[in-house]
Amino acid sequence: MNYHVDERGYFGNFGGAYIPEMLYPNIEELWENYLSIIQHDSFQQEFHQLLRDYVGRPTPLYFAARLSEQYRAKIYLKREDLCHTGAHKINNTIGQILLAKRLGKQKVIAETGAGQHGVATATVCALMGMECIVYMGQLDMERQRPNVERMRILGTKVVPATSGNMTLKDATNEAMRHWINHPTDTHYIIGSVVGPHPYPDMVARFQSVISEEMKKQLNEIEGNPYPDYVLACVGGGSNAAGAFYHFLNDEHVNLIGIEAAGHGLTSGESAATTVLGKPGVLHGSKTLLMQTEDGQVEEPYSISAGLDYPGIGPQHAHLFETGRVQFLSATDDEAMQAGIELSRTEGVIPAIETAHAIAVLSKIEFNPDDVVVVNLSGRGDKDLETYIRWGKY
Repeated sequence: MNYHVDERGYFGNFGGAYIPEMLYPNIEELWENYLSIIQHDSFQQEFHQLLRDYVGRPTPLYFAARLSEQYRAKIYLKREDLCHTGAHKINNTIGQILLAKRLGKQKVIAETGAGQHGVATATVCALMGMECIVYMGQLDMERQRPNVERMRILGTKVVPATSGNMTLKDATNEAMRHWINHPTDTHYIIGSVVGPHPYPDMVARFQSVISEEMKKQLNEIEGNPYPDYVLACVGGGSNAAGAFYHFLNDEHVNLIGIEAAGHGLTSGESAATTVLGKPGVLHGSKTLLMQTEDGQVEEPYSISAGLDYPGIGPQHAHLFETGRVQFLSATDDEAMQAGIELSRTEGVIPAIETAHAIAVLSKIEFNPDDVVVVNLSGRGDKDLETYIRWGKY
């Protein structure tokens, strides 16, 4: 079974590039050049130097002793929250800004939900001296105000998306419209493994540094590069794609993606795509997405802005369809309680997105010798207002 992209830009039945004619020059330019550029020695050298000296990689693989005792397994946290800007998103934006420079682009646009990708994009644009516009749902701007101000301090223009439910899907729509109108001088840094080919593959490649490091670190600590389980939250799915990447062909490694169940899978307010979705086209690729009987995209819901998306990346859709990845879900309350639990058990306040992954530890029967890695995709600073409003601590 091939779990990676094929020469047509598909992961099994999912993927492709379903785009307006105006975007074909942009996508064709990326499609024809991205692999030769990012695989070049000079690119890899600059990319890894920045990951080391600017981002702070490798991130630690931390043995969570108290959490391990509680769930009777050997639980490690891959500390992506310790990256510069506070999440895994910077891995991808470093890669894409270097790609944009080599393609001769002068401007950058991006979309963001929780704001972490927006901050990471604003950061690398400041680093490289490039003009930056970030589209963000107006609702997300209100619930992630600190990240909005970070982007502005970094010199980025933040544009609110006021259509739909004013969250990530709508921000992505606005960014796509901007790109259609500025096709020659602008690069669109998509923040997740979504969108038309080659974005899902390209973003996964940049994020694959996560699982590459995991293997080396596990080999040093456990004497075995292969864990028994890898857990990661899934909205679009970039942190999960990176955490799973180097284990996809190792069938003995259990890969688990955790989606946002919101108020419950049957509540009508959820973002659990693998349970509620069916095949369709969203933001340039064929994937699984939540939609009505007549094919209109249904509005998702999650307390976490980064998981509030009606679809998943096409690679994740393929991994779900083939059964290679098991998808579970956690409700708002389960995730919030797990975030408080991790804070008080290990002294780590997680992003609410990440807290969804912590929440399912109680739903899995581990053996005492099982090595479990949870990808701690981001830190909880950005979510303090949400924790405070939830208030059950």
